[in-house]
Amino acid sequence: MSIANVKMKEIKVELEEQLHHSYLKQFLQKPVIDEDKLLILISIIEHTNYSEIEKKNYVITTMLVQIALDTHDLVSQNSLKTDSDITRKKRQLTVLAGDYYSGLYYYLLSKLEDIPMIQTLASAIKEINEYKVSFYYKEFKSIHAFMESLKHLESLLILRVAQHMHQSDDSEFTGNWLLIRKLIREKNRYLDKGNSPIFDLITKGPGTHLQNNQIIYTVEKFIHKYTEHVEDTFSHLPMHLHTLKSYVQALTYDNLRKNIKVMEES
Repeated sequence: MSIANVKMKEIKVELEEQLHHSYLKQFLQKPVIDEDKLLILISIIEHTNYSEIEKKNYVITTMLVQIALDTHDLVSQNSLKTDSDITRKKRQLTVLAGDYYSGLYYYLLSKLEDIPMIQTLASAIKEINEYKVSFYYKEFKSIHAFMESLKHLESLLILRVAQHMHQSDDSEFTGNWLLIRKLIREKNRYLDKGNSPIFDLITKGPGTHLQNNQIIYTVEKFIHKYTEHVEDTFSHLPMHLHTLKSYVQALTYDNLRKNIKVMEES
């Protein structure tokens, strides 16, 4: 097992300990830790001159920011009068959970006394929230423009941290890979539950007005397209990202094989 994979397991355990809250656990699902973003962050920060404790804390704090942003996204935008008391309580607790996770990363960063990093993350949060407003209400000219905006939104936090640490050589790879993984998650949710926030934007929102019977095939095509982009960037990745490269190559092969099968059956 590589050093990066060992650190990923260790950091994931520590993250879960940080995220644990007995009261929230009674009502809300366990926060999801995006392993793709976690591994990318570890790969980026591992190559810096920070101490081991600083590296770990920078990864954890950045992931706490991401989880806080993701948790706030879970809050329903339309509060219905017919909601039950328990539904309203869950919505309120979800907001508080996002705030709680945000507070954790501020606390950890304050212990490091790294003002520039705090400023980087605070600026990234502001930028992401502003971009979300634009993304959810924008009229896109094409499905490609929609996907490019989604890619930017999905990778923005990591790219800002990478720039702060002067480790942004893999920015194109990062954006393309995180978009692929996002689309796969949304596709699986749509197939399993019949709904997906991103698919709703594509079919019902101000986005692209794609027909429901076209959505899976179209998304599969974009997964295939961005997978090719990822493969094109492999040769340009720095040597220290070999663990990340191996991880992505294994998943790329598996996902591409499944996507081709779905497209052939469509």
